[in-house]
Amino acid sequence: MILPTSNIMIQSFTATADKDVVFAKVQQFIDEQGFTVVSKDHSRPWGGFFVLEESEAPKFISTFFPHLSLEDFAGYEKLSPKILVVAPNKRLSWQYHHRRAEIWKVIGGNAGIVISDTDEETPLRQLPIGTVVELQKGERHRLVGVDEWGFVAEIWKHTDAANPSDEDDIVRVQDDFGR
Repeated sequence: MILPTSNIMIQSFTATADKDVVFAKVQQFIDEQGFTVVSKDHSRPWGGFFVLEESEAPKFISTFFPHLSLEDFAGYEKLSPKILVVAPNKRLSWQYHHRRAEIWKVIGGNAGIVISDTDEETPLRQLPIGTVVELQKGERHRLVGVDEWGFVAEIWKHTDAANPSDEDDIVRVQDDFGR
């Protein structure tokens, strides 16, 4: 499901912007919003991400997903708030997950998505700033950087409380980077 909304945004960066500068500005944005970064990875071939403090998930939801409430996450003990940074003209793997659903919101730049219920990729859909995407467990998806850096707020709904999802819960159907 894709919903258009609007809210807080990260400034845009052109395709030629230096990756280290982009990540420093995203860190500054996160700090200005009052969130705590517990880990970050800017070495991914497609860009990278910032993992935020789990206890700040309620604030993350109210900041980036004001159309949702904590009741929408009842029964999910862990939500794993993150900010994804996708480089221009790069694609994350065509993937799905066994133990989580995801909710994304484009909070800056340009991004696209490919989604399907099967392993067959569908055409790219542009995601304007403010667009919210709800991905179900098992739904195939791929985040795509288009003509400039893209920024996505992401929250996970762990569907197996006894075995929460993690970065290893990625089934890659296709990957541009041979992972």
